[in-house]
Amino acid sequence: MSSKAQKVIDYYLLCHTLKDTIRTGWQVWNAKRDRLESIAEHIYGVQMLAIAMKSEYRYDIDLTKVIFMLAIHELGETVIGDLTQFEIDKADKEKAEHAAVHKILANLLDGEQIEALFLEFDAHETPEAKFAYQCDKLECDLQCKLYDEENCVDLTDQADNKIMQDARVKKLLETGASWSEMWLKFGQQTYPYDKNFRSVSNYAIKHKLYK
Repeated sequence: MSSKAQKVIDYYLLCHTLKDTIRTGWQVWNAKRDRLESIAEHIYGVQMLAIAMKSEYRYDIDLTKVIFMLAIHELGETVIGDLTQFEIDKADKEKAEHAAVHKILANLLDGEQIEALFLEFDAHETPEAKFAYQCDKLECDLQCKLYDEENCVDLTDQADNKIMQDARVKKLLETGASWSEMWLKFGQQTYPYDKNFRSVSNYAIKHKLYK
C-alpha cells in the first residue's frame, strides 16, 4: 500500500505531463510559433474564461463547481492523448477516456467524488456542466483567433491536414472566411452555445482581440 504522500506525488506527476503536451489541433493545422499551447495552458485559459463569463453574464451557477470540473476535464488525456473529433469517433473516445479517468482516480480517497464531477461535465446536462462545456469549446475558438492574428497558420500549407476535407470546413473556407472565422463559425454550428457565448464568439469574429 503506497503512502498518502506517494499518492499525491503520483497524481501530481501524471497531471504535470499536460504542461508539456501540445494541443493536437494546432499541430494538425501546422501552426508555426516558437511555443504552442499545451493542454495545461488550455485548462488555465478555460477556467479564466469561465470566471469572466460568470461575472459579466450573471449565470446562476456554482462557479466553484465549474472551476473544479474544468480543472479535471482533460484528465483522461494524460493516458489517451489529445484526440480531435476528426481522429476518433465520439463514442469510442468517451469510452476510452472514461476508463482512463476511472483508473487514474481509483487510488485517491476522493476518487469517486472527483470521477462523478468528471462524468457530470461529460454528460452536459446540469447547468454547471452545460456552462463549463461551452467555456471549453469557446476558449479553443478564441485561441484560434489569437493565433490567426499572429499569422501562425498558412492555409496553403495544409497538404496532410485531413480536416481541410471535412465538408463543413470546406464550405466555410470557400466563402472566403479566414482560418479563425471558419473556426469560430464552425463552433457556432457545432456546439450548443447560448446567446451569451454566441455573442462573445461573434465579437471575436468582428474584432481584433490583441490591442
